[in-house]
Amino acid sequence: MFFLASKTIGALSTPSYFLIAIGIVGLILILSRYRPLGQKLLAVCVAGFVICGFLPVGNLLILPIETRFPAWTANGGAPDGIVILGGGGIDRILAGIKLVRQYPRARIVFSGGDGNLIRTDDTTQADYFEEVLAGLGLEHERLLFDRQARNTKENAEFSKAIAQPKPGERWLLVTSTFHMPRSVGTFRKVGFAVEPYPLDNRKKRNWPQVLTLNSNFLARVKLTDVAVHEWAGLIAYRLGGITTELLPSPAPVRADGASDGG
Repeated sequence: MFFLASKTIGALSTPSYFLIAIGIVGLILILSRYRPLGQKLLAVCVAGFVICGFLPVGNLLILPIETRFPAWTANGGAPDGIVILGGGGIDRILAGIKLVRQYPRARIVFSGGDGNLIRTDDTTQADYFEEVLAGLGLEHERLLFDRQARNTKENAEFSKAIAQPKPGERWLLVTSTFHMPRSVGTFRKVGFAVEPYPLDNRKKRNWPQVLTLNSNFLARVKLTDVAVHEWAGLIAYRLGGITTELLPSPAPVRADGASDGG
């Protein structure tokens, strides 16, 4: 039930989808006796895309999420295990390959099933990652795969069940910078203490540059979609009791997964 609700909320919270829907309704109404209303809806559609595509709305929304956790450092030594979340494109795959090679003794959990509401085949993200590792000659019994998780909530639950983390172990959590706060909050809720390893694309954005304008319309719209979707996810997870903080603190956590501060 939560999976269906999360996918529905995700679709409704994507600005471009919402604006396109308004535009389609507007076009239909223009051809009817409700022409004035249709014109107004089309105006809203155009204005919405102008705002999302040319103004720094996406930057303003996503930067607080992306900068929530600092880049991970190896000052504390090699990790005992690493959880890599599926989704997010090729960046997580490449980071996973790098970490598998960099820490040959760490246990690796790749969590990624099929997150689509309607499945088109039986191939999962974990299957793809396993094939990539096999092609690179990196098959090993320390590599574990979760093929069932369809969302962040299930990522946390199934990863903990597979990893069976022991007290005192250090586990990294690898995901995109914008997805890290919701992921960390969810892992903490299930009692899986992890150290964030955000895939750092913050070099593209910082506060001094956040208000700059540019002509990359599609990139701006996509960024706004991602930012609004992630904020909607943070709110839904908090209201649903999946996390205990709206924007999880970067403070270290205790063994029970609770934050020590923030």
